[in-house]
Amino acid sequence: MKTVLHQFQILYFLFIGFFFASSQNTTEIPKNAFFYMETNSKQLNEKVNWNKLNPILQDLNKNNQEKPTWKDFSNIGIQNDAKQYHYFSSFNDSVKAYTAHFILQDSKKFLEFINVSAKKELEVTKKDKYSYVNLNDETFVAWNDKRAVITGVSYTKSYPKFDYDKIADSAVSVIDSIAMNVDSTAVELDSAYAEVEKPFDYKEEIKYLKEEIKYQKEDIKEHNAEIVRLQKDIKYLEKHHQYPPKPKTEEAVESEEVASAKPTEEYDEEAEDLAYKKEMDSIKAEDFKIIKAFAEREFDKYFDANFEIEVPKEMVAFQDPKSDIFIYTNYGEVFKNGPYKKLLSLYSYGSLLDNLYNSNSTYNVYFEKNKLRFVNNYQHRNKEAQKNISAVYQGKKNKKLMSLIPDKSIGYYAINFDGYKYFDMLYSLFESSNDNEKYQKEIGLIIETVKIVLDEKAISKIAPGNGIFVLNELNTKKVEYTDYEFDENFNSKEIRKTKDVAVPDFTFAFATDNDDYWKRIFDVLTSNKELAQKFGKNGDIYYLKKDPKNSSYVDQMFFTVKDGIVYLTTSLANLAPKKQSGISEKWAKEASKNSQSGSFNMQRLMNGLEKEFKTLPEQKALNLFRKNAGDFDFKTNVKGESIKTEFNYTTPNSSENSLMYFFDLCNDLIKIMEPAKPTSF
Repeated sequence: MKTVLHQFQILYFLFIGFFFASSQNTTEIPKNAFFYMETNSKQLNEKVNWNKLNPILQDLNKNNQEKPTWKDFSNIGIQNDAKQYHYFSSFNDSVKAYTAHFILQDSKKFLEFINVSAKKELEVTKKDKYSYVNLNDETFVAWNDKRAVITGVSYTKSYPKFDYDKIADSAVSVIDSIAMNVDSTAVELDSAYAEVEKPFDYKEEIKYLKEEIKYQKEDIKEHNAEIVRLQKDIKYLEKHHQYPPKPKTEEAVESEEVASAKPTEEYDEEAEDLAYKKEMDSIKAEDFKIIKAFAEREFDKYFDANFEIEVPKEMVAFQDPKSDIFIYTNYGEVFKNGPYKKLLSLYSYGSLLDNLYNSNSTYNVYFEKNKLRFVNNYQHRNKEAQKNISAVYQGKKNKKLMSLIPDKSIGYYAINFDGYKYFDMLYSLFESSNDNEKYQKEIGLIIETVKIVLDEKAISKIAPGNGIFVLNELNTKKVEYTDYEFDENFNSKEIRKTKDVAVPDFTFAFATDNDDYWKRIFDVLTSNKELAQKFGKNGDIYYLKKDPKNSSYVDQMFFTVKDGIVYLTTSLANLAPKKQSGISEKWAKEASKNSQSGSFNMQRLMNGLEKEFKTLPEQKALNLFRKNAGDFDFKTNVKGESIKTEFNYTTPNSSENSLMYFFDLCNDLIKIMEPAKPTSF
């Protein structure tokens, strides 16, 4: 565990350094990279208070007293005003790599920083145009006098595949090409796992499942018996400060007699452990050879190149040069090369989900004076699909819903979608999926059948696409719950207790062009024999009947339909339009003019949750959150050929800016997590 934490610290400090530096001359960013990040290091460096940040990093970097920690993290040999480039790429099913490029200001100081942070002696491998070290079995750092690169390589060995996948690992061919001098044992290890597949025998499968049921039943009994035994041991330890003596059973005595009558070989546990360790070391050594060969190939390509970095235009289409950090993600590549790949291949229409996520998302991040702001642009890679998605976000606005936001409410979430266009979006995703090439006629027939069966216009009138959720306040309620106590003989006794919990007072409402349809649904709640026991009616108001035995958080709920609005709320007072001023008026305007919007007052939320924080550590955490919690809001609209969402998080004015706010918050968290020092008298 210490080794893992230690390796994480090294990467963390490198990242802090990389946060303010990068490379100008590098290889081309792979087009299939599913994550790309570029930082404006000059801007970020100007926003960092190193006098405050250095002590935090020094404390985190402490590992032992044998080697000193680094003193000044603002000077680790990296150029502080150069841009930085990070990316994740997947080369096949088995090999994935994270890479970061940056420029060096002082290569000797950089190497000194690496050695100090590594807390161990690093063996430097010198090549013609660069040198490199391995921080651990998966992370390598290479450098020359002017530039450096860090790469973390993940290699997953191939194992037997199921019948939905061929028994082959595409990594073998790649590994061969990048590591011609690597021992062929690695490939042999991969292929050794391939087994001859047997035809499926359903009788054997039924037999196995029956045995599994039997095992599970016996296992439950064993676990229950073990729990009782452990509880008795606890009671005995509390009273006698030792475990109860265990009398020898007849079986134990008999086994001892048999064992003493027969000569036996003494079990050498140390030799067994040593053999196991050698086997694991051998496997790790072969994996390391593969990873090292891959890293060397990437380093050779990088340091042989002498051209400026080239980023595919698609990745930076929505980049703002004024942002502090720019991030690009390709969710389509994540699904194609990630853990979902094998899952999707199980289904004939799995590529429909693949097509759904075949999109790009970019984020421009801004650390402003008292606000963290980031702007997301979502774009489907299929233009026709993106056109239909954008149409969904261009619904008509409904101001009646926005009038339900009261003063002093905690927050709201509102949408103004076009429900009718939602069907066109689904149809386009079906038609543009890769399965359409294989099952073109079948998919076409399904879509036409669905269009005949469904009356899209009638369905869209039931719920056109306008809705709002308002969290008005959090009230306190006493609820009963059952606890258990055990006597000395471990006989359980039920005890009824009470506690204070936070109960939400909220309103959920959405527009409809068919009031009668919803009234008929609510009438069923009161006319059906079984449902009528739980629901009642008073005029046009339908309600959930109170149950004295019910100790749930929400015990009151009202439903109604009025003037084209369907309401579901915890209080009748929420059904009427509210007087709005100040912040509630601002929220109502945002909700009425944006396709999607929301806002939450975090201080009011913390006050409402106060009763949930009972212990001293929880109360310390609550006070910390109250001190640091800011307000959160977002809005979404169609912008050109993308869906643009802007998020804003306001921060308290105690920090220099929103970047240092997060470092200050981390420092406060570390302080409250530290154990209290004993008081001397």
